Amino acid sequence: MTTINDLREYAKNANVRAFLKAIRLGEGTFDEDGYFRIVGGGRFINTATHPRRRVYIARYGVYSTAAGAYQIIYRTWRGLVKNYGFTDFSPANQDLAAIGLIVEMHAIEDVIAGNLADAVLKCAPVWASLPGSKAGQRIEQYANVERTFINAGGKLA
Repeated sequence: MTTINDLREYAKNANVRAFLKAIRLGEGTFDEDGYFRIVGGGRFINTATHPRRRVYIARYGVYSTAAGAYQIIYRTWRGLVKNYGFTDFSPANQDLAAIGLIVEMHAIEDVIAGNLADAVLKCAPVWASLPGSKAGQRIEQYANVERTFINAGGKLA
């Protein structure tokens, strides 16, 4: 089983860090303020825990609790806390949580190897903005994801 220390080791990899940036592009949280963004554009300040704000997104006719740089919903966050022991919703733990989700989608080796297209497809069920997602929301163009990955220091296979 993957541990929080494993996630910290993955976080040192340039391709992993670049992939995190590429995810954030489509999630609308690319800037540093993205760590404090709630779905729909709201903000939160207290990172002691996930903000758990339920927001109605009229465009898609759904409610969401998505928050932070990776727009992690509260239910998913609870599972990540249980699996890895995160003690807060700080930017550092948001990054590690996203890496945990990449691991859970069996995409971490693809990310590290630079198999970006495969990693994107494997992670599309988690992040609705990634190409290949079936969530019915806005999807980022693959060319933009790839460009962001490369500009963030990622190396393709």
